[in-house]
Amino acid sequence: MKLEPVIPFEPIAVTGLPQGDDWVAQIKWDGVRMLSYFDGREARLINRRRNDHTPQYPEFADPTVYCSSSSFILDGEFIAFDKARPSFQEVMKRDGLRTQSGIAAALPRVPVTYMIFDVLYSGGKWVVDLPLEHRQSLLEKIVVPNERVQLCRNFHDSAGLLELMKARGMEGVVCKKLGEAYGIGKKDGRWRKLKLTRDLYAAVGGVTYNGPTVNSLLLGLFDGTEKLRYIGYAGTGKLSREDWRALTERIPSLAVREMPFASRPDREKGVTWVRPHLVAKVQFLNWTQGGTMRQSSIQALLPERYLAECVVGQNGAD
Repeated sequence: MKLEPVIPFEPIAVTGLPQGDDWVAQIKWDGVRMLSYFDGREARLINRRRNDHTPQYPEFADPTVYCSSSSFILDGEFIAFDKARPSFQEVMKRDGLRTQSGIAAALPRVPVTYMIFDVLYSGGKWVVDLPLEHRQSLLEKIVVPNERVQLCRNFHDSAGLLELMKARGMEGVVCKKLGEAYGIGKKDGRWRKLKLTRDLYAAVGGVTYNGPTVNSLLLGLFDGTEKLRYIGYAGTGKLSREDWRALTERIPSLAVREMPFASRPDREKGVTWVRPHLVAKVQFLNWTQGGTMRQSSIQALLPERYLAECVVGQNGAD
């Protein structure tokens, strides 16, 4: 039976940790959500938007290396490290590739680890109605950990884990209720994420230059109209000099005369307006009363297909 892609269960964002012995916490990895499908013949890797990313990760082509079940759907996250920390920018160096030559060249440079935290289907049966603790017991039996495949650990001391994440500069924690089922296509309080910083996907509507090179991005979100709602600018973060140079080379082909934002940004001097085809993942502290980001920094530049994510409603951007 061919396994059709599903929309994975999503946690809701909260500001406080849940209390009770029936809750566990897991590390919130700064990676790409990925479900692994194997129907006994064909293996596929599908992201949360149900797009096939199997070619980008050929090292996971043989699912029998890391799972003993005759058929399965596993839920997890692909992560790549920048020194000692998971980095979304690093994993996007793999996830955004399209050519065989580029993928082959990136394999040794950007190793990826699959952090598995749930199972939806195993041995010809759906298991989403089982309590989380039972699904995790099943994972322990069928997943074969190796250098590139690991099971996510449970922590009963969620406050202690959150403090550790703060100390290590990581994203936060996800808390899950042990006795609950898996909600395909749902997002509710059975899973809760507490993030130490906020992040979102934003479309680039303008750039500024330092000499010949782009040095900051003016960002916006779509709100159902053709124009962007301006949410601020960012010029710091995780982009390398090579990233900024590559971005600079793209700007002339995207430049436009008319400002793409619905209202005037707080900075216009020296701005080159661009068609909103570029996407940035941005981390920030909080929102100002005027609806712009405080202490924003660029975490990664993303392919144009991420434009669908650049909408109001992310992290309170209403």
